[in-house]
Amino acid sequence: MKDTLAWQEYCKNLAPSIQECCSRTPVSGGPAALVKQLDQELPEWQFRHRFNRGGWYRLGGVVDAAGQGVADNLETWAETALEAHDGDLGQLLDDLEATPLYATRLVGSTHYLVAPAGENPADFLQLEIEELQEVRSHRLGEGDPASLNELVDPAALPPRPHPLGLPVYRFRRLLHVGATLQRMAAQSPEPPPIQRLLNDWNHSSAGHTTALNNHWVIALREYLDRYQQTQYRAQPIAILSGKPPAFDVSQGTNELKLQAALQAFDREVGYPLAWFFHMLTTKAVPHWVAQTVVEDALAGFAYLPQRDVEVVRNWLHRPYAV
Repeated sequence: MKDTLAWQEYCKNLAPSIQECCSRTPVSGGPAALVKQLDQELPEWQFRHRFNRGGWYRLGGVVDAAGQGVADNLETWAETALEAHDGDLGQLLDDLEATPLYATRLVGSTHYLVAPAGENPADFLQLEIEELQEVRSHRLGEGDPASLNELVDPAALPPRPHPLGLPVYRFRRLLHVGATLQRMAAQSPEPPPIQRLLNDWNHSSAGHTTALNNHWVIALREYLDRYQQTQYRAQPIAILSGKPPAFDVSQGTNELKLQAALQAFDREVGYPLAWFFHMLTTKAVPHWVAQTVVEDALAGFAYLPQRDVEVVRNWLHRPYAV
């Protein structure tokens, strides 16, 4: 088993091969074609597509009315243009009215792929590949913006952005989840919530039934603290088709009725104690359920295995949310 730094270096070494896979694979082939290309390039790792998370974009560049490139970076262009007009936004808008230019966006989604790397819940590689398409988003100056931010990224946009090319795959990140969480743990004397969730998974019936990466991916965010040190935050994202199941049970429900509701939730999600992990993450299940489950167990109405009762009871003593 590699240590934390070794996994970090190993993932960096794999990046060029993955970038080559992205450049050779057309998006039109779908995730299956991407997985096939990865299998050919990295046969030692059996990557499987788990989840696609879309609905986001990045600012792009600037093009003219014919779609020809004017600048690659919209924000840099806007700052330079405003400076050239002595900070007078009105004068800049007048010039843009005379010579129309258009902003572009990179509309994207993130494909999450995983490959097992050990026996523990966090022992897997997680690969993030972005699917990006540049679109012409809005005419610069449209809507009479009152600030530079409104100029480059207005709240209201035309309903149908104009594509400027075919979508492409782009390598985003490869990480060993366990090694990443070890780096996060070193940031604080207390284990981060994501680590506590993984520990609970490992001790519960869920961990004895299925692999964590069959049902969750980890969204990682890096940022600089006030001392300019890199910090990490990790959020588990449930692999679901749509929203979590509805949990339409009123507070005060217990015993047989609560048991039936929890079993129905778990059955729909696909693993035992799913309600508990969704209580911590998606908030699909309210917190009062944990208290009632333990009260039922103490009263002799035990519908959970003892290991799961202990997981829920420990959470009640030291609550956390992810």
